[in-house]
Amino acid sequence: MRRLFILLLAGLVIGGLLSLGINYDTGYIRISLGHYLIETNFWVGLCLLILIMMLCSFALAVIRRLRSGTSIFGNWLSRSGERRARRRTTQGLLALAEGKWPRARKLLESSAPNADTPLINYLAAAQAAFEEGAGEDVDDLLRRAYESTPGSDLAVGITQAQLQLAGNRLEQSLATLIRLRKQSPRHPFVLKLLKNVYERLEDWRELSQLLPELRKHHILPEEELHRLERQTWLSLMQKAVDDVRRQTGSSRNLDQLKRIWDEVPTPLRKDEQIVLAYAQHLSELGSDADAEVLLRKVLRGHWCDPLINLYGRLAGAKPDEQLLTAEQWLKERPNNAELLLALGRLSLRNELWGKAREYLEASLKQKRAPETLAELARLNAHLGNHEQSVEYLLQGLLKDSGLPDLPMPKAREQL
Repeated sequence: MRRLFILLLAGLVIGGLLSLGINYDTGYIRISLGHYLIETNFWVGLCLLILIMMLCSFALAVIRRLRSGTSIFGNWLSRSGERRARRRTTQGLLALAEGKWPRARKLLESSAPNADTPLINYLAAAQAAFEEGAGEDVDDLLRRAYESTPGSDLAVGITQAQLQLAGNRLEQSLATLIRLRKQSPRHPFVLKLLKNVYERLEDWRELSQLLPELRKHHILPEEELHRLERQTWLSLMQKAVDDVRRQTGSSRNLDQLKRIWDEVPTPLRKDEQIVLAYAQHLSELGSDADAEVLLRKVLRGHWCDPLINLYGRLAGAKPDEQLLTAEQWLKERPNNAELLLALGRLSLRNELWGKAREYLEASLKQKRAPETLAELARLNAHLGNHEQSVEYLLQGLLKDSGLPDLPMPKAREQL
């Protein structure tokens, strides 16, 4: 109300002044332009001039608003472009899911500038370009994705690493992931991709250092993580063994292999495959004594048939004590075929022929294993029991031959 009152008062004042001016003198204006002549009094000309100035000012304001896009028309154009971009983005993502790479890339890239999320458009377009085989354009699209959205370096970097890994550009993918890990050391997907790269590069040393992080942050299921840990440490031990075998000279230095074993996490030192592999490596490299000490400690708290089988093959520093140790285990496992086989071999190592045969025959009763038959055949041959030796050899040969069950002639039956 106050503003309306002020406007009315101003209008009355201006009207009164204009009326006084007209009564005082109407004035005279004459404008001549070519064949045209305009004549009017001063006050009408003044009003026309003010009206023209207002119209010009209004026209300039309209032009400025059209240029700045803030006008109704500009807003309508902007909303129309955004709707079209959303529609083309949806079509592009559908084409990407359907494997139509060229169409997907074209739709996604062209609609990116007007899209609500240009980052998604460019990343998806980079995926389409990669699948299309246009590798030279992938990096450009990823760069544009980075420039389109502040703070997108991690998302762009992960996509880049994935595409590099999929394209078998392992070294480049590794460099990208190392850079990302510096920015986000605990990012689960970065750690998982690093695992994949190290595994494909067979860089077991770096993978062994990454494993604690994978376990700490629960990146992999427990079963898969255990498989990966086992593979990593088995591969590291095998590499150390290969290095030892390349050594020249009469004596081999097993320090590198033993250092690997010392680095194996405590829970894995009870893993049957890892313990068995390490003990076998020690034995193959001429360190049966170290292997025997290791297996003796492990078997006390964790029984494993493959380990006791290997224990019976080892030539420990003190064969008599080795035999006594195994006989103590027999009290708890009197019918274990592998233990009885190991005792037979340890008795042979102690030159106890009769005891060896008894243990081997007891093992054969529990399990007719080919190696038990072979040991009995060899022992009987050296004891002069050639007929018995041949019988064991035939049993072992027939057991592994896979022959069908067929009727056979009786002994001394004529053809």
